[in-house]
Amino acid sequence: MMEPVAGDSTAAPEGAPTTVPRKTTAPKTTAAGKPPRRTRRTRMTGKERREQLVQVGRAIFADRGFEGTSVEEIAAKAGVSKPVVYEHFGGKEGLYAVVVDREMRQLLEMVTGALTAGHPRELLEQAAFALLDYIEQDSDGFRILVRDSPVAQSHGSFASLISDIATQVEDILGLEFKTRGFDAKLAPLYAQALVGMVALTGQWWLDARKPKKAEVAAHLVNLAWNGLDGLEPKPRLIGHRKS
Repeated sequence: MMEPVAGDSTAAPEGAPTTVPRKTTAPKTTAAGKPPRRTRRTRMTGKERREQLVQVGRAIFADRGFEGTSVEEIAAKAGVSKPVVYEHFGGKEGLYAVVVDREMRQLLEMVTGALTAGHPRELLEQAAFALLDYIEQDSDGFRILVRDSPVAQSHGSFASLISDIATQVEDILGLEFKTRGFDAKLAPLYAQALVGMVALTGQWWLDARKPKKAEVAAHLVNLAWNGLDGLEPKPRLIGHRKS
C-alpha cells in the first residue's frame, strides 16, 4: 500500500483512477481587456453592386479590351460569383454596353459644354481642349471608346460619338459660312473633317503625351484655322485656356 504524499490532502486512494486537469485557454481580449468585436461584412445593395461591377468591368475592358475580358475575371475581381454578373447585365456584352454608353455621354457633354465662345477660332480651341482634357483625366474611358466594338453598329461606337459631336460643330460652322458668304451646305463636310482631325490626334496623344496639351491644342487649331498654306511657325492660343 502506497503512502500518501505528505501535505497532499487530495491524494487519491490506491486503485482509484487518476485524472489530468484539462488546460483552459482564456478568451482573446483587446488591449483594453475586452473581447474583440467580430467585424460584420456589410452587404451591398443591388444598386451598389451594379456600380461596383461597372467600375471593375471598366478597368478590365480598358486594360484587356472586350475580347480579352471574361465574366470569370470580372466576377473574381468584384468578389462575387458569375451568376451575379449575369443577373445584373445578362453577360459581358451587357456590361460593356453600359460602360461604353457612360463614356460616350461624358465625352459628348464635355465637348458640347465647352463650346461657349463667340469667336470661331476660340471655339476650335475649346473643342480641342475638351477632348484632350477627357483623354488626360479619363484615359481608361477613352481607351475603351477607341477600341473595336464587339458588334458592328452605327450607334454605340466611337465613330457615332464623333458624328454626334460633329453635328454640334456643324451648326456653328453653318452660321459662320453664311456670314462669310460660303455655301452653308458644306458645313457638315467641314465639321466632320475638323472633329475627325482632333479625334485622331487625340488617339495618338493618348500614348505619346508629348508635346504638352496646350501645345497640341494650339497646333490643331493652327492647321484647322490657317490651313497648310498659312501655318504659323509658333501658333498661340487666343482663348483663356493656356494649359
